[in-house]
Amino acid sequence: MKPLVSILIPAYNAERWLSDTLRSAVAQTWDWKEIIVVNDGSKDRTEEIARCFESSGVTVYTQKNQGAAATRNKAFSLCKGDYIQWLDADDLLAPDKISKQVQVAEEKQNKRLLISGEWARFMYRPRQAKFVPTGLWCDLSPAEWLTRKLEQNVYMQTATWLVSRKLTEAAGPWDTRLLGDDDGEYFCRVLMASNGVRFVPGAKVYYRDAGSTSLSYRGASDRQLEAQWLSMEMHIRYLRSHDDSGRAREACVRYLQDWSVNFYPQRIDLFNQAEAMAQELGGRVPIPRLSWKYSWIKALFGWRLARRAQMNLQRLRWSLVRYWDKMCYNIEGQKGALDSGV
Repeated sequence: MKPLVSILIPAYNAERWLSDTLRSAVAQTWDWKEIIVVNDGSKDRTEEIARCFESSGVTVYTQKNQGAAATRNKAFSLCKGDYIQWLDADDLLAPDKISKQVQVAEEKQNKRLLISGEWARFMYRPRQAKFVPTGLWCDLSPAEWLTRKLEQNVYMQTATWLVSRKLTEAAGPWDTRLLGDDDGEYFCRVLMASNGVRFVPGAKVYYRDAGSTSLSYRGASDRQLEAQWLSMEMHIRYLRSHDDSGRAREACVRYLQDWSVNFYPQRIDLFNQAEAMAQELGGRVPIPRLSWKYSWIKALFGWRLARRAQMNLQRLRWSLVRYWDKMCYNIEGQKGALDSGV
């Protein structure tokens, strides 16, 4: 018998893009699949839109709002698949994404093998996505994969993975404490429970870049910053439990340097913890420097206002790029759904 794949979609206020996401799930060329949407107490038309796909084999469950991690845990509790495909409610799968990965997984006959694939960002037009390989786009051992993630500041998007039920159960549930980077921490555990990663070229995922509306956007929330620090601590602990070599420690220091900038100056306590951890690893986390565009604001009004100005300008730039892409999308008359021509 061919294996069943469960496509699990947590959804919260996802009315804008959910139809496109569900079309890409229904259109998978792997016929032995179940599609489960868990509506996390949405206040818009998310449930109504999801139920329009019930005739196409989509199962819809609605719960009170509990957050992304709890919603994913609920989705897994409802599924029966031999393999798990996580899919956020605004992302897209290429039609043959799952077929390509299942074929490789079944050939290897190793339920502890973690299957990955290609991914690219887009805003409104998936055809504009650029698939740019990173150091993670190859077959790797768990320790090497995580080392590269930390030292190169790269990652794999949630939907790229195809995970066996055996491996999913071994990794344990999503951590409901994490308001951000819950996917990064979760797949570290999946990775550490695996026998390694098998990369499948051509198995493509289209990741919609939602900016400040994304669950992964950290902004200036204290709770999100605390969750980010917790995830960072766990990333480092996971790697060192498998490899505590000099290179692994240097990768951890680089990771702290890349991400601790988010804590300064709003959360000096978290920044100091990062610095203390870096010193214990044989490195350091320097105080972030502002470019000349913001240094005068720092001199006149202090670090906090300069940092706020920097974040606001970044948001403005992103908004302008997004507005332009939306205009092009409307002019071209695209509907956003994938087809065989993508």
